[in-house]
Amino acid sequence: MEIQYSDRISGTKPYPFAEIDKKVTELRASGQRVVDFGVGDPSSPTPDFVIEALIEAGKNHATTGYPSYIGSSAFRQAAAGHMQATFGVQLDPNSQISSTIGSKEAVFNFPLGFLNPGDIVICPTPGYPVYKTGTEFAGGTPYMVPLLPENNFLIDLKAIPDEIAQKAKIIWTNYPNSPTGVSASKAWLEELLAWSRKHNVIIAADEGCYIDIYFGEQPSSILQVSGGSYEGIITFYSLSKRNNMTGYRTGFVAGDERIVSGFKKVKTNIDSGTPNILQYVGVLALQDMQHIQQVREEYREKRDIMMAAFAAAGLPATPGDATFYLWQQGKPGMSGVDFATKLIELGIVVTPGAAISETVSGINPGQDFVRFALVPPLSDVQYAAECIRKMA
Repeated sequence: MEIQYSDRISGTKPYPFAEIDKKVTELRASGQRVVDFGVGDPSSPTPDFVIEALIEAGKNHATTGYPSYIGSSAFRQAAAGHMQATFGVQLDPNSQISSTIGSKEAVFNFPLGFLNPGDIVICPTPGYPVYKTGTEFAGGTPYMVPLLPENNFLIDLKAIPDEIAQKAKIIWTNYPNSPTGVSASKAWLEELLAWSRKHNVIIAADEGCYIDIYFGEQPSSILQVSGGSYEGIITFYSLSKRNNMTGYRTGFVAGDERIVSGFKKVKTNIDSGTPNILQYVGVLALQDMQHIQQVREEYREKRDIMMAAFAAAGLPATPGDATFYLWQQGKPGMSGVDFATKLIELGIVVTPGAAISETVSGINPGQDFVRFALVPPLSDVQYAAECIRKMA
């Protein structure tokens, strides 16, 4: 029997982080000590209060059947409470919030509710690969915009051609940004909002993976500059990085009730909702502020260690002051792939910037960079830092 993949899946490149996992496995099998900065999966444990609550949740929901497609009332209220406490924005938990199974499924599936074949979606590069693949699987056409140092890694809205802006249905933004660690100022968010309303483009703001992980001024949510209407905006939030809960697949979307309603229609036809036990512990995680402070301090310590090592090795300064990523260049004349190869020889695994960037007008904006995810244990970070210092 001949098995043929669809054109859509055959034309999709291998997911870059799966390739990194494969390389890590190969290195460890060879007996080499490996420090894996490649994939943004925290190695620190989920907080004790979440783990302990799982036992109670399992008993309480032992026979309750399928969960709500859009999230329990308690979870949606907790999400609304979190947004109010953190950003001072008021959201109706019934109409302006929906639970999600983490962020990936939400980001990937969201375009299905709003695109017709050939519609344009503006996607940043470097960036989360799912912005592009979700667009393509929904029949849309990605228009890639480069994040460049000269623009402080913000999307240059003025550089988007008018003919693209007029045809675009969605613009994806991701601030605080993976991989650069840069946050967007309120002034830029206001510029984005004005641009999107002028051109009637939905803002899909993937801001909630890293917005609680910052080392200077607290980053702003796009909802804070919207004048309270949230018109044309949907934001994506996740507990994965905030509470070391990547395996729990728990998050939510929030914003314009018309857009959230469209997302709900997609979601109810694709999945059966976030498990009740995970929503139960998600409520506790959203209400707790002590753990996220500990998470911030942990990443601050790792960040300081690595940045000192980069400086000692004579490497350029790292941009950004948020997320647990470092967007780092090698020495002058060294490409990101060359830098990553040099690091692999030392047992240090990173993501080459080119692997998470698309070539735009003949230039790959990630070609001179690598991404460090500060997720290894502190002892491994210290070991890697010493190795990098010796590269001077």
